[in-house]
Amino acid sequence: MKSVTELNDNIFRITQTIQNEFPELMPFLNEMTLTIPMLHSPEVDQKALYDYYNSLRNLLMKYAPYHNVLFQSI
Repeated sequence: MKSVTELNDNIFRITQTIQNEFPELMPFLNEMTLTIPMLHSPEVDQKALYDYYNSLRNLLMKYAPYHNVLFQSI
């Protein structure tokens, strides 16, 4: 599994890609269950970051092919 720093970098890059190339997806980022913690002080660990990164990646991978846009694999 990637380090926390690598995961944060990847999350930043994929979020930038979504923001720049697919801004219509931005509202969905706020609705993702991983961004709405159930605890008052949630712990953000490596697994949580990995799961969040994968959810962003899956959103992009499912959306982009249907919109005739090629994007760099992140």
